[in-house]
Amino acid sequence: MFSKKNLAFILVLVFALVAVVGCGGGEKAGNEATDETITIKVGHVLAPDHPYTLGLNKFAELVAAKTDDKVKVEVFHSSQLGNERDMIEGLQLGTQEMALVSTAPLSGFTSKFFVFDLPFIFEDYEGAYKVLDGKIGQDVLASLNDQGIMGLCFWENGFRHVTNSKHDVKTPADLDGLKIRLMENPIHMDTFKTMGADPTPMAFGELFTALQQKTVDGQENPVPIIWTSKFYEVQEHMSLTGHFYAAAPLLISKQFYDGLAPDIQKAIQEAANEARDYERDLLAQQNEEFIGKLKDAGTNIIEVDKSTFKEAVKPVYEKYESEIGKDLIDAVLEAQK
Repeated sequence: MFSKKNLAFILVLVFALVAVVGCGGGEKAGNEATDETITIKVGHVLAPDHPYTLGLNKFAELVAAKTDDKVKVEVFHSSQLGNERDMIEGLQLGTQEMALVSTAPLSGFTSKFFVFDLPFIFEDYEGAYKVLDGKIGQDVLASLNDQGIMGLCFWENGFRHVTNSKHDVKTPADLDGLKIRLMENPIHMDTFKTMGADPTPMAFGELFTALQQKTVDGQENPVPIIWTSKFYEVQEHMSLTGHFYAAAPLLISKQFYDGLAPDIQKAIQEAANEARDYERDLLAQQNEEFIGKLKDAGTNIIEVDKSTFKEAVKPVYEKYESEIGKDLIDAVLEAQK
């Protein structure tokens, strides 16, 4: 049996331990003070062998190395976390940590992204990098901050080309009447309407079946997507129009990012930039490699005179100049010189 004196002593010890634990728990509030592994889920809508996936795998390796395994990045491809708009809204709500998306759906959150959707706004890859990695690109990314989203940097999906199951497209006139699937973006839609096509917005996850069932005649995407998504199985003709350049912002939830310790934030930003360069190199290699594979698979690859397409889409610039701002359009063009 315990004496009253011993029992009192034990109670004092218990209360002291509770007080110590309570104080320690207060110091661990927030991501920056916990010793537990931080998990980041990052999603995209493309195939598991697309440069998006390979680049994000590299990003995961870099983050783990730079944080001594304090942060674990899990990569979800093929719309496993939803379509692009779903994921962007998840970032806003703080229910998803990161996403790699196209610029098209972001124009619904900030109009500054519209400038990158203009047809033929970029002459080549070098010009695109000058703009996106420079002040203009960083200012456009920063316009997402008040939407609860942070843009880390621009990755890429490359220049987009037209495929279809009907006939060769060599000039804008050849698009007349073709039902072409596009992302739900007003500039993209107006560009193809201006050239006489019948643009049809559709989620990417539905596209292959729609092409297979002839619900739409064609689509437009960069070479790696056309190959890795096996569109060549249902599309015979591919025209190297390069009408849009597909920048790919790597985004993170601002709510999540703001809760991280500064050293973790720094590691994530550095890893994003390094993995961006890796992903761009991969895409350049795949562009060349997959053109050859598409030819071998029986796709008719058509070189076009881009000047005829550029002339045809001038009305698109006139329509959106006031909304985007002529100064911004001119700045993007000037920065590439």
